Amino acid sequence: MNATVAARDLTVRYGARTAVDGVSFTIGAGRIVGLIGPNGSGKTTTLKAMLGLMPFAGELSVLGLDPRTARDALMQDVSFIADVAILPRWLRVRDAIAFVQGVHPRFDRAKAERYLAATSLKPAMKVKEMSKGMIVQLHLALVMAIDAKLLVLDEPTLGLDILFRKQFYQNLLEDYFDEHRTIVITTHQVEEVEHILTDLLFIRAGHIALAATMDEVAGRYTEVMLRGDALAAAEALRPIDRRTAFGHTVMLFDGVPRETLATLGETRTPSVADLFVATMKGPAA
Repeated sequence: MNATVAARDLTVRYGARTAVDGVSFTIGAGRIVGLIGPNGSGKTTTLKAMLGLMPFAGELSVLGLDPRTARDALMQDVSFIADVAILPRWLRVRDAIAFVQGVHPRFDRAKAERYLAATSLKPAMKVKEMSKGMIVQLHLALVMAIDAKLLVLDEPTLGLDILFRKQFYQNLLEDYFDEHRTIVITTHQVEEVEHILTDLLFIRAGHIALAATMDEVAGRYTEVMLRGDALAAAEALRPIDRRTAFGHTVMLFDGVPRETLATLGETRTPSVADLFVATMKGPAA
């Protein structure tokens, strides 16, 4: 697997506080990775280190380059959508497009205009006349139209309504992604991206809690809605989490054969959201 991102003992500190604590992971080319964690877990800090926006210790290679020493070269092949879209209030839509076209050699003006055509934004509209969602739409159109090998999305659809969020992820698959590009997404709206992810990275308190492909998750984790008489037998198999749904006990298992669990009740592969919640609360439980 060709590594688009490779981290070894990556550590980032804010003064005395360690935000990312010696993490190691690899992201291959042609993957869509969900970097998922609670607030303050180190998600955005990890992304900033990848983009050369902050100092770090350890080893980090992005597209074969060290972000600390080769950031200018790296950003020729990276596109980044931050969780806060900040644009000058006096800026018009047409001027924003012309500016990015003038400064970035891989900007596709036609693609940006196609994205904007699906919105209510008009060429003469100024940022100060836009709602928060409209500003995000403009920002997305500008950045998504850059032909990059690595696309980093930090809460990319924050402030958008559900219709545009669904359209955004559809466009991501149809108009941008291919086997040569890599996408890293952080989001709290896990259910909306689960169907496009190829890999998961769960981060908790600056540590990687889970690194797995979606295929590995399907083969490793099983959720069971237990029959009433199966509670003791299920307990003996050491579930990693339990919850109640519709009056039934639901348990999550790691590495237990599904055919064994099928004797206890109805089985299914857990959703990313349910697996995330179980992983985050595991140590406290």
